[in-house]
Amino acid sequence: FPGVAHFHTIRVNMPSGWFYTSDALRTICDVWDRHGSGLTNMHGSTGDIILLGTTTDELEPTFKELTDNGFDLGGSGSAVRTPSCCVGPARCEWACYDTLHFTNDLTQAFQDEMHRPAFPYKFKFKCSGCPNDCVAAVARADMSVIGTWRDEIQIDQDEVKAAADAGLNIHRDVCGNCPTKCISWDGEQLDIDDKNCVKCMHCINTMPKALRPGKDRGATIMLGAKAPIV
Repeated sequence: FPGVAHFHTIRVNMPSGWFYTSDALRTICDVWDRHGSGLTNMHGSTGDIILLGTTTDELEPTFKELTDNGFDLGGSGSAVRTPSCCVGPARCEWACYDTLHFTNDLTQAFQDEMHRPAFPYKFKFKCSGCPNDCVAAVARADMSVIGTWRDEIQIDQDEVKAAADAGLNIHRDVCGNCPTKCISWDGEQLDIDDKNCVKCMHCINTMPKALRPGKDRGATIMLGAKAPIV
């Protein structure tokens, strides 16, 4: 089968939050049309741009043209994998730290470990701006950086009342679904025992106009991988 004698895959380091200009996407596609199959995967499970299928003699020319246009290779195999993050403060009001700049700093600091593996096994960094964890950092990374807060959840009692008046069953859908039962509602006022709050985000997601993360924001760093959620 000479047509599939070579079928190399190239992983390209993606920008933080997967923000591209149309010119950048066109450049990648043009490079790949010249040197490979033209097939892409946007994106791989780690987050990289995946360029599917080329021959051995096209690997170095592809890499050169990508780097000439400001792109770099992503991590694969027993190495540091390309750090990835959610859209963070660029698009999300729940972001508790700047995932975009932090992930870019991680990438710059560990780029050498992606190209010249120094670790004995793969190592994944994933960064989520809040406990909603939109990049599944807790489930899929060896080091997860999850945005959180240290003070009280911000409550707008007028918006709580408006949600109740609009038909939201706060007893059932908010208080009843709180994992630590730290929320109470007497029909007039919502109270949260913040010392027992585990920051699951359920109440905030259910009443986004009424509740917001606290003002004293930062991140929790968790080390140690776990099996993916099936």
